[in-house]
Amino acid sequence: MLDAIAEAEGISMSSVSFKASFGKGCIGNVPVILAKPQTFMNVSGESVGPIVSYYKIPLKQVLVIFDDLDLPFASLRLLPKGGHGGHNGMRSIIQHFKDNRDFPRLRIGIGRPPGKMDPASFVLRSFNKREREELDFTLQDGVEAVRTLLLEGFNKSATFVNSKKQSKQLS
Repeated sequence: MLDAIAEAEGISMSSVSFKASFGKGCIGNVPVILAKPQTFMNVSGESVGPIVSYYKIPLKQVLVIFDDLDLPFASLRLLPKGGHGGHNGMRSIIQHFKDNRDFPRLRIGIGRPPGKMDPASFVLRSFNKREREELDFTLQDGVEAVRTLLLEGFNKSATFVNSKKQSKQLS
């Protein structure tokens, strides 16, 4: 998702800082920092925490984007705050924010592994052609959601994302 946002907005992610692929730019007239942690997922707070601290970014202006086994594949869900939901990367970020959970998050559904497949193997496998095509539409929606969040506010973006998720599931 971050790569799709960077590409759509012309933000170079070529520098490395704070244990992350890192880019600065603007979406519309809003300055943004995009950071894709290069740590293991379970310790992504080691990257995100220092960025937020160094730039003194209010948590309400931090958007964490992450995959979620509990959402159907290629669905999006935008929330204003919340817990880690068993996601170790989110647990790490929350710990680095001194247990403050008051930051928005965009969850990208990856669905549950089939049968008795190991969740780690499921998360790390490549997408098939159909999944890749479906995911490309989801990434476009995610880019639009981030633009809307920054330029028109959380509520408008959440309405766009969360109502689209339901209409996708019905079709």
